[in-house]
Amino acid sequence: MASADLRQELHCSICLSIYTDPVTLRCGHNFCRVCIDRVLDTQEGAGAYICPDCRAECQERPALIRNIPLCNIVGRFLSTRPDQEETGIFCTYCVDSPVPAAKSCLHCEASLCDDHLRVHSKSAAHVLSDPITYLENRKCAIHKELFRYYCSEDAACICVSCCLTGEHRGHQKELLNEASEKEKLRSVLQKLTTKRAETEKRVQRLQERRREDQGKAAGVTETVTALFRDIRRQLEDLEKRVLSEMSRQEQRVSLSVSDLIQQLEIKKDELSGKMRHIEELCNMSDPVTVLQKPDTGDLCDTEDTERHDTQVRGAGDLNVGLISGTLHTLSDIITGINTGIYVQEATDLLLDVTTAANNIQISGDRKTVLCSDIENKHPVTPERFQYPQVISTRGFSSGRHYWEVDVSKSVRWRVGMCYPSIYRGGGQSLIGRNNKSWCLCRYNNQFSVLHDSREIQLPGNILCDRVRVYLDYEAGQLSFYSLCDPIRHLHTYTAVLTEPLHAALWVGRGCIMLSRRVRGNYHNDINLHRDWWRHREGNPID
Repeated sequence: MASADLRQELHCSICLSIYTDPVTLRCGHNFCRVCIDRVLDTQEGAGAYICPDCRAECQERPALIRNIPLCNIVGRFLSTRPDQEETGIFCTYCVDSPVPAAKSCLHCEASLCDDHLRVHSKSAAHVLSDPITYLENRKCAIHKELFRYYCSEDAACICVSCCLTGEHRGHQKELLNEASEKEKLRSVLQKLTTKRAETEKRVQRLQERRREDQGKAAGVTETVTALFRDIRRQLEDLEKRVLSEMSRQEQRVSLSVSDLIQQLEIKKDELSGKMRHIEELCNMSDPVTVLQKPDTGDLCDTEDTERHDTQVRGAGDLNVGLISGTLHTLSDIITGINTGIYVQEATDLLLDVTTAANNIQISGDRKTVLCSDIENKHPVTPERFQYPQVISTRGFSSGRHYWEVDVSKSVRWRVGMCYPSIYRGGGQSLIGRNNKSWCLCRYNNQFSVLHDSREIQLPGNILCDRVRVYLDYEAGQLSFYSLCDPIRHLHTYTAVLTEPLHAALWVGRGCIMLSRRVRGNYHNDINLHRDWWRHREGNPID
């Protein structure tokens, strides 16, 4: 009997089994860690956490402290009685030897074997059930009555006295059998089914996204493969041209040198003849005869020899300019690849209406600026320009970016970039007229670049309906291109950048507009960029 009582003391009041990793609450009651965690999870959001045994309340979720002595006791108990763990619950009255129990009496709080069950009371007060390890958990700890109801508000099993006079009076209650009906499980199953369907939809969406990404990657791979195939073809053509030119120069030099060698051999024979003639004269004993010999004055003429030496030196010069030009071409190709793959187009570039002067109009999509005779009545603020210009809302403080402007509907404009700290009033506020801005200008078909009031006139006939502004922030480079056919590089500024750069527009007549093309990465514009570096000119540095 003492062994049975000890066993009951080692049972969790929630799972009714021997403790597994027992923990202690502040009130001193012990539970399996997993069991009490589940109970506390169900009480989330209820306003208080309640101990299942003594109903002690706690406003914050209680800390679970591992009961080391109880863990040791449970371990020692299980190690000394392995046979009972295998056979299950035993009869309370069979003291001499453990006999498996057939039923448990909730009234007597005892488990009975078949022999003791035959002599057990048949009264209705003695409620029999399947064998239960800890029978006290079937009774109310306060009224010592069997649990008959389930309080939904407190998530607790209660007796009849609790319903009528206890703290659960007035709460929503239902019979234990009704509370444990399978309808609740069906409801939970329905919720789980719905969640599983939603999870399957998310999986399908992710799979579709993965297929789309794989398709995009395949497209980009094909584009890059075509680009490098074209680069290899160009390199092979360039190698053939260089080697052919080198061979042609070698043949030309070889022929020239061979001709000179032949001429020098003839000259050597002539010199040998003159040397023999001189030796004959030297052997003559009559000086009058020697002095009267004709053509003795030009025997030592070296003019032809010096001329031939000059021809030999000149014939051996190779055209190293061809090799230098080849290296520059390779440099352009590599530069084109680097900028083409890693440059981002600023497709989300919008004009900041709060900075627009009152004598210009900004379109609803904030992409177009129009020179207007109508004076807007916007409030004068420190951010608003006094002259007809506007800057973008977005600034760039790192990376490589480019943006384009359609200038075909204006003959007087300025396109560039500026710091947000640019002046907003007076002549110093015009882009290009201060050290905080850089721009490309057009006045009556004359193009120039401007920074800090220093203007550089651009030579040549420039056809320009569209302008590209390219920024490499880390390198401190700001470049301007005319998007004609072919694409033409106009100028590059180099500076130490200290603030984010915003796009800046000034219009004196007509309208200009930001590009409306939508391209994310420059991979999609690879063909255009390939033509770009094919026709690129040098990059003058200011």
